[in-house]
Amino acid sequence: MSEPQETQRRSIRIKKKYLVYAVLAAVVIAVVAYFIPSGMGLAFADTVAAGDNVSVFYTGSFTNGTVFGSNFNTTPFSFIAGSNQTIPGFSNAVIGMKVGQTKTVTLPPSEAYGEVNPSEIITVNKSVFVNSSSISVGEKVTGPGGQLGIVTAINNTHVTINFNPPLAGQTLVFKIKVARINK
Repeated sequence: MSEPQETQRRSIRIKKKYLVYAVLAAVVIAVVAYFIPSGMGLAFADTVAAGDNVSVFYTGSFTNGTVFGSNFNTTPFSFIAGSNQTIPGFSNAVIGMKVGQTKTVTLPPSEAYGEVNPSEIITVNKSVFVNSSSISVGEKVTGPGGQLGIVTAINNTHVTINFNPPLAGQTLVFKIKVARINK
């Protein structure tokens, strides 16, 4: 066999070798591309974007460390990231996070339940309650529009009710862990 023929055969073998590698790489890329959008196995590569349905675990506490709520070791909380389905700071805090990632955020009242609104604290005549003798401070009551309030003070003739959200005016700390992202 002449040298040019041998060089040509070697060139064909090398091309076949690279063709096999190229086909293998294409198969691997196709498999990865298939599984990422379907949420199977490799979905952790996704990050939360506004509009995604996200499921999270969280622990909420006050700045002094007192915990007021947690769902770790229970069912994740699901909501649409960047929406008004939950408080703004919480909803926006998950944007950019990945599945399995944990972050702690501190939210001022403006990003949580807002400041205490004095117009949401009302004093009514005790006679508006059917059984006014059984009303007690801390009791939850429902207003005429269906809003929930908490009795904060009682005297002989009047009852003061706070219709602000219970966590209004508070700076809140949340530890958040992303459990799932649905694009």
